[in-house]
Amino acid sequence: MLRNNITEVAYNVQSTVDSKNCIPIDYKVTNQNDSKAMGNMIQRAKSILRTNEFTALYDKGFHPGSELKIAQDLGIETIVAIPGVPSTSQAPNHEYNYEHFMYNESADSYTCPQNQVPRTNGTWYKELTSSGNIIWFKQYKTRSCKLCQARSQCTRSKTARLIHRSEFAEYYEVNRINFEEKEHLYKRRQAIVEHPYGTIKRQWGFSYILTKKGISRASSDVGFMFIAYNLRRIGNILTKDRLKEYLRILVSVFLSKTHLFKRINGHFETTFLRLSSWSREFRGSLITA
Repeated sequence: MLRNNITEVAYNVQSTVDSKNCIPIDYKVTNQNDSKAMGNMIQRAKSILRTNEFTALYDKGFHPGSELKIAQDLGIETIVAIPGVPSTSQAPNHEYNYEHFMYNESADSYTCPQNQVPRTNGTWYKELTSSGNIIWFKQYKTRSCKLCQARSQCTRSKTARLIHRSEFAEYYEVNRINFEEKEHLYKRRQAIVEHPYGTIKRQWGFSYILTKKGISRASSDVGFMFIAYNLRRIGNILTKDRLKEYLRILVSVFLSKTHLFKRINGHFETTFLRLSSWSREFRGSLITA
């Protein structure tokens, strides 16, 4: 994994965390970076929750248009941080940056700040990004640039200003509007999703995994960490009586599903008392931890 130009030998853990109690509801261990992770995790979240009535908060590493398309096509609201534009891609005068060019969908053209109309020839061009993804885009330009008095403020090109419109431009625009209108929601992202990692890695010291024998075993390691975290969170959120009742129901369901009622017969009461004793000890460690 490449982070800040430093190569780290590590797996990438993706997780979905609910905003109310900071409880992870899903995770996935991968060998890939963040750029293609959001779409699949959102699809999984929709299946788990059985609804699309939730908002997905992600940082700028998850901003590729293909991932925004997956989420928005599922009817899920996205609020993903927008990466900054490199200085080399900005206009000499920021008032002539791309966002100040107004797109006309019906005419498939733009209107620049000087009220000129860059148009496309309809050709789709292909570009390979630094992350290895292929994106398709159209180019828009106008001959009016040659005589425009503001050309030096608009572009460093000696000929004309070129506007690139990605195939995912409409999805970027929807996300941009969401981000600007609901920035207060996005500001909660770090407190929600980083909460479990702060506890697991900083307080518990699990900044590593125990196994080195493949991604499936690594995934199991991470799963146990999240199970332990969720049990602790549930123990802190629920009252002792409610947790005791949940554990009693859990034991009953487990025993009935595995037909152990018949096998242990008269020993059931003893077994349940042992489990109840264990649950009390475990519960105490959760509440006081």
